[in-house]
This record gives sequence, C-alpha cells and structure tokens, in this order.
Amino acid sequence: MILHTTEVTPLPGYRLRLSFNNGELGEVDLSEELEGEVFEPLLDAAVFATARQDPIMKTVVWNNGADLAPEFLLDLLHRQRDRIAA
Repeated sequence: MILHTTEVTPLPGYRLRLSFNNGELGEVDLSEELEGEVFEPLLDAAVFATARQDPIMKTVVWNNGADLAPEFLLDLLHRQRDRIAA
C-alpha cells in the first residue's frame, strides 16, 4: 500500500491534524520544521492556515506551493508521540 494522507486540518501553533490511509491519525507540530525558502513563508499564520489535502498528490499542500511527503509526516507523528510518552 502506498501511504497517503486522507484528511488535513490546519491548527493554531503550526500544527496539523492528519489522517492516513493506514488508519493512523494524530496531530503533528511543524514549528521546528519550517525552514528554508519554501517553508519559511508558512511561519505566517495566514499562509500556514491554507494547508489542505491535495486530491492528486494525496498529501498536505499550501497555497505557496509547499508540500510535505506523507512518509515524513507519519514519521514526525511517531517521533513526537514517542517524545511525549518518554
């Protein structure tokens, strides 16, 4: 099965609520990931809030052209959960 997101909801604080086609769901904090030419504009809360599910790429995209791979997002979700549980 090729991993993809099924739902994307932007939240305050540079967070996303995500659902994946493997049944996993949760929230990721992207505040430490928004670096570089493509991602720094997302530090503007209004731009970050444009996050949505792309029907073709099947992952999160923003109006400025930024996108993140579903594999990266799921890995980040797991790492952040592990950090909270520790």
